Amino acid sequence: MSCFSKQGYWVYCFTVNLLKSDNQISVIVLHLYRFADEGSALKEQLNRRVTFDPSAQFVVDEILQQVLQNGDSAVLDYTERFQGIRLSALQVSTDVIEKAFNDADPAFLAVLEESYANIVRFHQLEVEKSFFYEAEGGVLLGQRVTPMDKALLYVPGGKASYPSSLLMNAAPAKVAGVKDIYITTPCDASGEVSPNILAAAGVAGISSVYKIGGAQAIAAFAYGTESIPKVDIITGPGNKYVALAKKQVFGHVAIDSVAGPSEVVIIADESANPEFIVLDMFAQAEHDPDASAVLITPSESLAAAVRECAEARLPSMLRCEIIESSLQHNGAVILVGSLEEACAVSDMIAPEHLELHVEHPWDILPLLKHAGAIFMGGYSCETVGDYFAGPNHTLPTSGTARFFSPLSVRDFVKHTSIISYSKKQLLRCGEKIAAFADYEGLQAHAEAVRARLRAL
Repeated sequence: MSCFSKQGYWVYCFTVNLLKSDNQISVIVLHLYRFADEGSALKEQLNRRVTFDPSAQFVVDEILQQVLQNGDSAVLDYTERFQGIRLSALQVSTDVIEKAFNDADPAFLAVLEESYANIVRFHQLEVEKSFFYEAEGGVLLGQRVTPMDKALLYVPGGKASYPSSLLMNAAPAKVAGVKDIYITTPCDASGEVSPNILAAAGVAGISSVYKIGGAQAIAAFAYGTESIPKVDIITGPGNKYVALAKKQVFGHVAIDSVAGPSEVVIIADESANPEFIVLDMFAQAEHDPDASAVLITPSESLAAAVRECAEARLPSMLRCEIIESSLQHNGAVILVGSLEEACAVSDMIAPEHLELHVEHPWDILPLLKHAGAIFMGGYSCETVGDYFAGPNHTLPTSGTARFFSPLSVRDFVKHTSIISYSKKQLLRCGEKIAAFADYEGLQAHAEAVRARLRAL
């Protein structure tokens, strides 16, 4: 460790070896009081901006254009190219969904149903009500809240299946009152969709399941084809091609967000259990090599204990190579002077998931402004939120927790302003309104009011 002063601020530098001696994390320069400095080495180390390489952009642009022009034919061609099968039907039959539900392991089905009940219960508390009020002069004003008509829930597939993503996307859409809810998820090379995903669809009461994935699926539901409906909103995570396609079709449809790789920040003090921290970092890192796991602590002894535990546990992990790559390239252990500084650094990162492994988590909660979800205390691990607790696990990534929120009922509704103006109030305020329009040089706006005033 070394320290020096820069422009009157103390700067501490730490080199942290998280795993093996040949996998060193880069030197992290932490400006304790200037942590928001855009040029800081720490900010560069932990940068999580969503970027897409030009080759992916080219592929997605071509897919979107072909699906827009050629509809089902293009969807079938791309599905054959990327999923390895020429489908005879794009939709999963209701009989297949029902069979998957009936054949599911009863224990698995029970946990799906309990999890879905928890998620629904949480989202029911988000429901907004329309409101109206009477203003001066007999004016009635208000806001009407109505659900969207059609929603597509994208559920990742291919190498793994994620029934939890289906439940998390379905619950707020159902609670919002969306009339037509569609699911799409990639099938395998034999044309089959994961029975676990189909069982989850049965739990959520959704019978419209399509077996296509990738950018072609996003395009099909954004534009509509001969057999695929155009929807109002597309939600759900996916790979970089799915994320980029969602970004490109925004405006044709609403989207939840452009998701980047998953991430966790853990703030911990000397009371924390090192094994809990290591396994929570591993749980994030095992998603993919681009995932990020960061520990922020004022305790040098805890940082050392986490390193030792990580070295001991890594060889036993089934996805150890992915975990090691993720931590080597996107992981860090950051030593700070206090928990207050830890909170400041966390806010700079604005993580998707934030865990507080501290003795008194509720005491530091007011210091934290930017996170998708905050897990309070050592026993509130991220896994609980991913699967079971109730709050949505579809969260803002890549620092977008500064301005985006978790998926919610609010994503599936729209707000319409209601204005009912009386003759009496127009007579009282009309000339002021017309004069306002005059100042903007919009004659027809002004005359629309004055014509009514002349008629009164």
